Amino acid sequence: MIVRRLEQSEHGKTRSLWEEVFTEDTSAFLDYYYYIKTKDNQIYVVEEDGQICSMLQLNPYLLKIEESERPSAYIIAVATKEEYRGRGFMGNLLRQALNDMYTAKVPFTFLMPAAEAIYTPYDFRFIYSQRIGIQDISSNVASGKGTTVRNCTFTDAAVWNAEEMAAFFNSYFADVWQVHAIRDSSYYQTMIMEQQSERGGVRLIRENGDLKGIYAYAAEDGLEIREPLYLPGYEDAFISSVRELAGVTGESGKRCESAKIYACPEYMSAENKPIIMARVVCLPEFLKALKTDSKTSVDCSFAVIDPIIYQNSRVWRIASGVDETGLDVRETEDSEGVLPIDALTELMFGRIGIQELQRREGVIMTEHLAGELEKITKLTKVFLNEVV
Repeated sequence: MIVRRLEQSEHGKTRSLWEEVFTEDTSAFLDYYYYIKTKDNQIYVVEEDGQICSMLQLNPYLLKIEESERPSAYIIAVATKEEYRGRGFMGNLLRQALNDMYTAKVPFTFLMPAAEAIYTPYDFRFIYSQRIGIQDISSNVASGKGTTVRNCTFTDAAVWNAEEMAAFFNSYFADVWQVHAIRDSSYYQTMIMEQQSERGGVRLIRENGDLKGIYAYAAEDGLEIREPLYLPGYEDAFISSVRELAGVTGESGKRCESAKIYACPEYMSAENKPIIMARVVCLPEFLKALKTDSKTSVDCSFAVIDPIIYQNSRVWRIASGVDETGLDVRETEDSEGVLPIDALTELMFGRIGIQELQRREGVIMTEHLAGELEKITKLTKVFLNEVV
C-alpha cells in the first residue's frame, strides 16, 4: 500500500474512481470539476496492485474567522473502490491530509459528511446547521413578507458580474457571520460555472439597475435554490424571480410547482439540518483567530488530547488583557484541566456549553478554567454553504 499526494498533472487519473463511486454526478459536472477545481486542489491517494484504489481531495478556501483571513480546506470525494473497502484506507488518507494541513497552519478543515458516524472517530463534529425550506411557486400569492410591489428585473449572472456580486455580499452580508468563505470575484466566477454545470446558474435581482439580491439555482432534479441573499424589503421580489425561473427551467414545458431552498431565511425554514462538520487542525492558529471581550481579561491553561495530530497534544496557555480582543497562545507546563480536541471544537463553535463540556468523558476542568473559557466569544454565526 502506497499513500501519497498526487502531482497536479496526475489529478485527472482519479476521475474514473469518482465516476465509479459517485454515480449520481453528471459528465457535465465532472467536466467542470476536473477542469476548474483540480487546478489548485490537493488529491491524496492510496495505490495498490498498480492502481489508484482510494482517494481524498482537499479544495482550498480562504475563510474569514472573526477579524482574520485564514487558509482552510474542504474535504471532498473521499472514495474507495468497493473491493478495497474495510482495509483502513480512508483513515490513512485522513491522517496524512490532517497532518499536512497542520504543517500548513490551517486552523480547521471542514466537510459535508455522507454519514456523521464516518467522521466522528477522527474528531470531526458538526459546526453548521443549514435552514432548508420548501417554497410553493404554483401561484402568484404573495409570501406575506415584504409585500411592497417593486419593479425588479431578473437575469442570470455572467462571469463579468462576479466583481459586482462580491461587492454586494461584502457590503451587506459579510459582517453578519463570524465564519464564512471569502467572497471575491474569483469565488463568484467559480460559483457561476459550478451552477451552470448542474443545469443552473446564479440569478440577479435588480431594481433600476442596482443589485438587490442574488441566489444560486440548479435544475437537474426539480428546482433547487441555494443561498438566497437579498436586501430587506425584497422578499417578494425574490419569490417572483423564483416563479419566473420555474417557468423557464420546468422540463417538457411543465412548470415547477415548488422549489427547495437551501440556506433560506428563517421565516421560510421547515428544518434546520446539521450539514457541515469540522475538525480543528492547527490548534494554536485556531485559538489565535478567536476573540474576547475587550472589557475583560483572560488567562488560563489546559492540556489538549489529540490522538491524530500529536503536535496539538500539549499544555496551552491562552491570555488576553483588558482593552485587547485577541488571544496570546503559547505552550506552558502548568495545566488547570484536560480537554479532548473534539470537545474543544464543539465548545468554541458554540455547539455545547461549559456545563455540558464538564460532563464529557475525558474532560477535567477547574472552576477557574471554566470561567475563563466562558469569556471567549464562540463561533456561533457560521455560513458555509460550499458544495465542492
